[in-house]
Amino acid sequence: MSATEESTEARLREAQRLMTAGRFEDARMVLAPMLDEAPDNVDALYMSAVCARYLSQPEKAAAYLQQLKSASPDFGRAYQEEGHLARSTGDLEKALSAYGQAVRANPGLEASWRAQEEILRELGRTAAAAQAKAQAERLASIPRELLAVTNFIHEGKYIKAENLCRRFLQQHPRHVEGMRLLADVGARLGVLGDADFLLESAIAFEPDNIQLRLDYIQLLRKRQKFQAALDQAKALYERDPHNPLFQSHYAIESLQTGDFEKALGLFDKVLETLPDDPATLTSRGHALKTWGRTDEAIKSYRAAFAAKPDQGDAYYALANLKTYEFTDEEIEAMRVQEARSEAAYQDRFHLCFALGKACEDRGDVETAFSYYARGNELKRLKSAYRADDMDKEFQAQVDICTAELFNARAGAGYDAPDPIFIVGLPRAGSTLLEQILASHSQVDGTLELPNILSLSQSLRGRRRAGGESDYPKILQTLPAEKFADMGKAYIEDTRIHRAGAPYFIDKMPNNFRHIGLIHLIMPNAKIIDARREPMACCFSGYKQLFAEGQEFTYGLEDIGRYYRGYVELMRHWDAALPGKVLRVQHEDVIDDLEREVRRMLDFCRLPFESACLDFHKTERSVRTASSEQVRQPINKSGVDQWRRFDPFLDPLKKALGPALTEYRA
Repeated sequence: MSATEESTEARLREAQRLMTAGRFEDARMVLAPMLDEAPDNVDALYMSAVCARYLSQPEKAAAYLQQLKSASPDFGRAYQEEGHLARSTGDLEKALSAYGQAVRANPGLEASWRAQEEILRELGRTAAAAQAKAQAERLASIPRELLAVTNFIHEGKYIKAENLCRRFLQQHPRHVEGMRLLADVGARLGVLGDADFLLESAIAFEPDNIQLRLDYIQLLRKRQKFQAALDQAKALYERDPHNPLFQSHYAIESLQTGDFEKALGLFDKVLETLPDDPATLTSRGHALKTWGRTDEAIKSYRAAFAAKPDQGDAYYALANLKTYEFTDEEIEAMRVQEARSEAAYQDRFHLCFALGKACEDRGDVETAFSYYARGNELKRLKSAYRADDMDKEFQAQVDICTAELFNARAGAGYDAPDPIFIVGLPRAGSTLLEQILASHSQVDGTLELPNILSLSQSLRGRRRAGGESDYPKILQTLPAEKFADMGKAYIEDTRIHRAGAPYFIDKMPNNFRHIGLIHLIMPNAKIIDARREPMACCFSGYKQLFAEGQEFTYGLEDIGRYYRGYVELMRHWDAALPGKVLRVQHEDVIDDLEREVRRMLDFCRLPFESACLDFHKTERSVRTASSEQVRQPINKSGVDQWRRFDPFLDPLKKALGPALTEYRA
């Protein structure tokens, strides 16, 4: 922790001490200069709002809360404090709404559950009051340390959560809830192996703990252990086949393993019990879209926001089809929902990106860009991405993964020729290349497999703040047999996604950062670099809401720097591993499809098949944002779409630097 951070923490502790003593004006005097220095300090804003309320200054309190929600839109205690403020003025409905938002953002806020119970009883809504009371009593039964851990987790303070949870477990080593929470922290920090061990151990202590099982399913899916996740979900379902929660999880895991028929059947079972459940209707739409049943997917998405007008995920899913045009009524409904002050954080950014697409389709470029910018800014607020750190990662690959390293490690990997990696930036045309190659009789299309990224993460080791990562430096010292083991494990772990063809595609774009690792563990793997003109590629990424893992897209400067770093790193791979990577320019594919198809097939040592030219006729599930586009013949409509937004893109051009014009070299 830096000296500045230590000073901030000390001042916050002093303000908290004064507030606990009831000296709210003194606490406010401590907090005021902090906000002068850092106006968006979340803790200082929250504590200032509390002080203002106790000092009977409701307008000041409301102003602090508004600023706090702008700085951190899903900070649960901000909504809790808003509830306290509304309740103090007698506005019970507003208070109830605020408390509800608070526990959606952070289910560990006991005070919000208690307040909801009291208000609901006062309003005569006894059943809902009983549910709120049950939640409050559950939280009251949790040790105070673990309740603090829960709050830290939901406020994004993962290191604090980890340290406190570890201290608690040192005193209570078999406390199952403590183990579950530490696993949650580990999963959020990307330490998936440790999280797996913790949950497996906790389940051994309490095999009937349903929450542990549900957490374990989510972790297994995150680790791409799809069969294991499916087995766990199936076991829960078989315990109680009529439980909608178990049906839903079994459906989701069936979808992940490509069993669309079973997934849809299970979603339909959920809807028999909960006919208007918006989450299930949205998930059902995703399954139908991935399976290519677009018209049915659209109906399911529309049913979701008919049931819940602010279901942002469903609106964005329609926008993400790329081929859907919103009606005037749908656009107006989205505008109304996005503008609501009580709109949930996730719904709001989904609605922003959907409105951006809707306005762009109508030719209202200025409004479209304003929504894209707003959606990206909301995502940036919760992002830990730092462009400087990524630049250091790129440079580490250049410094460590040299021609000398590859020569010294020649012959050390696993010799399977199965994988064809398609790398590059998202929205660069990789899904089109995958669809072309997957139309070949000897090639299976899969999805964006995270196995290489997970492997690189496991090689990093446990890094403390400010410390250096073990990866990629560790590649210089690993024993030769370890590379073969990692290559073989990759082939085995990805087998679940294959359908029996001798070759398969892994199109995780960010694997370009790990081409050295890929070559060392699987020297016979083929690698294709899907490249697109930088302005078109970067702006397409900027206006795309990715599920996860593409945090560099939330700012024009960040995405420009990332593209520039990508071009420079690919030049390094070309020099260190000559002939290893085939570069395919998206614009060339559009201009002369047959020529580029033949180039790719020759590179992959596959015979020409005309089905690759008729790729849009190939029936297979496609899980990326381009799913509908690759089910249509080649067209040039998207090549220059970015030019309409040119007046807003100067920061992107500046960040791209030489890559703006030298991207083909």
